[in-house]
Amino acid sequence: MRTITRRTSTTDMEVTSIRLERDLKDKLKELSGNTGYQALIRDILWNYVQQKSGDYRPQFSRSDIRASIDAIARKDECCVLTGNIIPENEPMLLGWTINGDLVPLSLESMAG
Repeated sequence: MRTITRRTSTTDMEVTSIRLERDLKDKLKELSGNTGYQALIRDILWNYVQQKSGDYRPQFSRSDIRASIDAIARKDECCVLTGNIIPENEPMLLGWTINGDLVPLSLESMAG
């Protein structure tokens, strides 16, 4: 999953205090690299809000897919490459991404 970078000035943000376990904070710092753990936390929270609100549309390209396996959609799914709906009970692919996620793919999205 690619993180959506927001370009809001920190002076336009509200200050919020949150208590984190020291180990969690240390891991976040390790994962964030040069961007900083607070920016990483904001990205994680924005991704969560988008997923729960139905606004989440991850952006993947075919080069992000390491492998795929045949599958059947058990509910309507949205292909992460084309944005097209894969109807319930239709053949589809599950794509294994470079980040280790399994994502829905339409058969057409990987053809050719």
